[in-house]
Amino acid sequence: MTERREVMHRQSTRAATRRRYLMCRPRYFTVAYSINPWMHPDDPAACVDGERALAQWETLRQTYVDLGHEVHLIDPVPGLPDMVFAANGAVVVDGQAFGSRFRHVQRLPEAVHYLAWFKTHGTTVGVRDTYVPLSVAEGEGDFLTMPDRILAGTGFRTEPGAHRELAEFTGRPVVSLELVDARLYHLDTALAVLDEETIAYYPPAFSPESQETLREMYPHAILADEADAMVLGLNAVSDGRHVVIPVQATSFARQVAERGFEPVTVDVSELRKSGGGPKCCTLEIRPAREREGERR
Repeated sequence: MTERREVMHRQSTRAATRRRYLMCRPRYFTVAYSINPWMHPDDPAACVDGERALAQWETLRQTYVDLGHEVHLIDPVPGLPDMVFAANGAVVVDGQAFGSRFRHVQRLPEAVHYLAWFKTHGTTVGVRDTYVPLSVAEGEGDFLTMPDRILAGTGFRTEPGAHRELAEFTGRPVVSLELVDARLYHLDTALAVLDEETIAYYPPAFSPESQETLREMYPHAILADEADAMVLGLNAVSDGRHVVIPVQATSFARQVAERGFEPVTVDVSELRKSGGGPKCCTLEIRPAREREGERR
């Protein structure tokens, strides 16, 4: 009973912040090629059920709406099956949209469509400036924003040069973290930002030096286990109180609840066939006027 009361007290002190998200309906989603260890286009068992993928994505979108968040949509484009993974399209900080330059040729056109969306809808969503990186950069897949810094992944996709470009463009410190497990090829598959001070991560996904960096910066972080990491459990979306997590990540959900957050589980298993989860589908738009958030 004492532990239960402590958890309830922590939850009562957690404050959700209304967020603004950009998503892309998986109308053309399929596994048509292989650019990461999750993708097996020649395996019948990995064949995508298009209707199920759409239904799972719609449940995710509705989850955000039910939590009080604002969701914008970008139109999917034929021939770009991974465009559903909106997080890779940019990173938006203080009304500045730092665009993407994908490593793999199959995804290169996505960057053009996402940047065009921000140029067209910038006034509506509070984006005042855009930038096209010179180095390979894959948006929020490898750039996770904290109040005082941006955590930046490298090793498989985004290049260190993009870290320097982002720091110059945003004026924020950027901390480079090296990924070493090809199954966790983007930072957002190995680390989740839960609130302004709390992160969760899977230590073996990072080089020894980066593990030490994370231990020093976040000594009270949640450490996920391999089972949850391998169902992309860390590919989570948090509003500071509610944490949207793949339903298969059972231990991680318990850890999150023990820290006073409220886990909200969703099933996006069809999208995981391409190496994606809730966060991959969700690009957060951080307008300048809302840097401190809208408390509710």
